[in-house]
Amino acid sequence: MTLASSVIVPYTAYLRVYEPLAAFPEPERGHWARYAKRETLPSAQDELRRSLADLLPTPPVAVPVHESGDAFVAVVDGVTCVCPWRTRLRGWQALEGLTEQLPGLVLDAALPPVVRRQAEADYERWRERNPDARPWIKTATWHVPVRWFVLFAAEEREYDKGDDGLVLRYRTPMVEARRRVARGLRTLKDSLEEGPLIDGLMEVGRWLEEFHPRSLVELDYGGLVHVVPEADLADDRSVEDVAEGLAALREGDGAGAGAAYERLTDRWSAVRDRQYAS
Repeated sequence: MTLASSVIVPYTAYLRVYEPLAAFPEPERGHWARYAKRETLPSAQDELRRSLADLLPTPPVAVPVHESGDAFVAVVDGVTCVCPWRTRLRGWQALEGLTEQLPGLVLDAALPPVVRRQAEADYERWRERNPDARPWIKTATWHVPVRWFVLFAAEEREYDKGDDGLVLRYRTPMVEARRRVARGLRTLKDSLEEGPLIDGLMEVGRWLEEFHPRSLVELDYGGLVHVVPEADLADDRSVEDVAEGLAALREGDGAGAGAAYERLTDRWSAVRDRQYAS
């Protein structure tokens, strides 16, 4: 086993958009059409291992030098859809948030200032040439953001124990995801003051508008299935809790909304506490 393949996979959840081939201009469309026909396609584990491998050299590679040509592939009602990894772009965007997540000494040890400054300069130059670029994948570590649950319904839950281990995910058509975001925003704005929950849902809504209307939206618990006990995963009903909370707000039932939110926060606080367990 290589060192890269033995690295512990981070406890990360993913929100992904799969776009139909028609959404891509040529020659990119042709590339993805050929790519989707490959007999063997990389998995989410492969993507993580490749990105983690860049952190092993000294000094570490903060952001890949070249953009990934890989993608996740899904066939929806006979239509091939792809979710490009765009690892380089996501690396730059993740780097922007590290100063808020890590103490200075820890950050400097993991990624020396000179490495970060070079990556930031590269990103600025790249953005000048690609002002409209956006990722197809959003990530969150040690939790699933509440706003992500708004996009899905209970019946879209997929829970399976396959050859690669447990999988817990939700998939929905883009039209449904956008409808639920719009309805959720109306409810929150009618019931609550402006705040992080409303701002976060608005940000997700703007992101979804960037994609083809016949896209597929996916919430994947990803590496979280390795830290949450299997029994808790089987009983996880976070999507239902969010839906119940919003329904209670629409009916003016503050107590019901509070109870749903408390169940949700208790569940995910317990997961986040494991981050600091010895």
